[in-house]
Amino acid sequence: MSYRKTFRLICGFAGGSAVLVFAAAAADSRGCFGEHRGEAARRWSGLTVVRAAQPAATSARHTPAPSGHSWDFNWDKRDPSVLSNGKKRESVTEDPSSEQDNGKPKATRHILLIRHSQYNLSGSSDKERILTPLGREQAELTGRRLAALGLKYDVLIHSSMARATETAQIISKHLPALELVSCDLLREGAPIEPVPPVTHWKPEAVQYHEDGARIEAAFRRYIHRADPKQKEDSYEIIVCHANVIRYFVCRALQFPPEGWLRMGLHNGSITWLTIRPSGRVGLRTLGDAGFMPPDKLTRT
Repeated sequence: MSYRKTFRLICGFAGGSAVLVFAAAAADSRGCFGEHRGEAARRWSGLTVVRAAQPAATSARHTPAPSGHSWDFNWDKRDPSVLSNGKKRESVTEDPSSEQDNGKPKATRHILLIRHSQYNLSGSSDKERILTPLGREQAELTGRRLAALGLKYDVLIHSSMARATETAQIISKHLPALELVSCDLLREGAPIEPVPPVTHWKPEAVQYHEDGARIEAAFRRYIHRADPKQKEDSYEIIVCHANVIRYFVCRALQFPPEGWLRMGLHNGSITWLTIRPSGRVGLRTLGDAGFMPPDKLTRT
């Protein structure tokens, strides 16, 4: 079989690959196909069109452009290197570096955000929106999972709404002697108008205005680095609602808060935030419900 026939057969199998075309052009220009350079040049002059169609090879082509937003280490207004309270040293001889070191947080805060279990959607009031039988099973499974982690929990805070309160009470049975604290700030609501918008859920502007301020206040109360006086790492459980948790995650990671509705959470799932003394925040898990059997999973 001649070189020309062999080349055509290869191109047929390769689907006319540009790589083979260029390799063949180089070989033909050297007379490998029994032609003179002039004939080869004329034959392959059309390759300039193929070459122009190829994308320019750049090192950054497959790399998304950075957003340009740097991490704000003083996001919780507790960065010891930023003197914002105007406090003056008592004496001139006092070592400022020693004072700053004493004011630095040393412990890590672990915050486990639990979405309430499935509840009765047909209830006309909050008191009637209690957990379903399946919801109580989910809370039991979540409680067992938290106990199995073997962590030394410090407190269990929960929304004052019925479904979150009942979920917290069931979980607490698996974590004896743990203090329960109810908080109105953690109640469900509309934190901020979502982007992109959705058609199935459109609260009034006044609801965003009122709920947003309250949920932001809850974020500032519970999501921050450890106090300098805290010596050991802490593990805190907060039982609340999907909208609140998703907003907290966006704010803590310094993601656009209006993107909160792009995430989904199962009932009884665990979202784990870690806040380092430096102000760095990590997301250990988001909506973890892998400890539940598939037939127990819901997102109502």
